[in-house]
Amino acid sequence: MATQLQTEQGTVRVPSGTWTVDPSHSSVSFEVRHMMIATVRGRFLEFEGTIVAAEHLAESQVSGTAIVASIDTGQADRDQHLRSPDFFDAEAFPEMSFRSTRIEHVEGGMFRIVGNLQIRDQTREVSLATVVHGAGADPWGNERVGLGAHVIINRTDFGLAWQQRLARGGVLVGDEVTIVLDISAVRVDD
Repeated sequence: MATQLQTEQGTVRVPSGTWTVDPSHSSVSFEVRHMMIATVRGRFLEFEGTIVAAEHLAESQVSGTAIVASIDTGQADRDQHLRSPDFFDAEAFPEMSFRSTRIEHVEGGMFRIVGNLQIRDQTREVSLATVVHGAGADPWGNERVGLGAHVIINRTDFGLAWQQRLARGGVLVGDEVTIVLDISAVRVDD
């Protein structure tokens, strides 16, 4: 049923069909340590994604892209530095992307989405811990599904290697970055 989560031996799944991410009700954000004592949070304002949920989980797919120049940390000078060749090099590499290679059920509504994350000219396999929050019809008759996902990456693996050493020891920017997705997607097929 399109208005309910499918269950199979207690498994909560995205209902079968093709779903497109609704950017106005979703977010693609990140967290990274600053000076080893605080956390800086940011987000990408422009992104898109598609979920193809098949009857058989092995045939399901997830993909998405984010526009690098849309990065927003709430501080214009920092955002400009992140767009520069020191970090994302938004002019040479305008998008970062993800495409799943397999989806594994963990338990209940929890899944592991394994796939290729491309940032700059580097592609690495990552594993997103994902939970299906729910599905149903919105007040305008659209079928929606909600998911949350996160993954921790090492930014230097993706060519984001700029660093500044601190006088007291340590570094300005942490290597580990947590990427957090909060997704509301709308069914685009019947």
